[in-house]
Amino acid sequence: MLHRPDRTTVDLSEYPDLVVIYLGQRVNSLKGLKTLVSFRAKISKSVDAQPDGLLLHENVLYSVIPPHSGMRQYWRDFDSLERWARSLPHKAWWQEFLRDSGGTGFWHEAYFRGGQVESVYMDMPAFGLSKFAPVRPARGTLFSARRRLGLREGSELPPGIPEEELY
Repeated sequence: MLHRPDRTTVDLSEYPDLVVIYLGQRVNSLKGLKTLVSFRAKISKSVDAQPDGLLLHENVLYSVIPPHSGMRQYWRDFDSLERWARSLPHKAWWQEFLRDSGGTGFWHEAYFRGGQVESVYMDMPAFGLSKFAPVRPARGTLFSARRRLGLREGSELPPGIPEEELY
């Protein structure tokens, strides 16, 4: 007897500004193992606090050798995601990572229901979008997610570290 698959889909009409973001951290040196493990614990605790706008968090394993894990998150809208990213505890983690990557590389790719896509890669080999699209320095108009998306500058929250302090 044939079994016909039960096809379903989702109704996203209640989520017009949905953002799906994939994030990853890859071990680049032995020191990076400790960094990766400690970061996973911090993220788990943060997710347990149920940040406003986070609809779903899922852990993802990209590779075992080299260790490269991450997450997929669904956010109600970009403003919720940005507010969380620019507040504690995330802001402190980001500042710490930008001062010392702890032997890891980091990346994210964000996909918006409206069709926009933005990404950033730090100390990473070509991965995801950067495997086929031209790579540019994440500076100036490409420094923040908000700028990469071409959104209003006036509503941008202060960055974790100003661009001038990094370069």
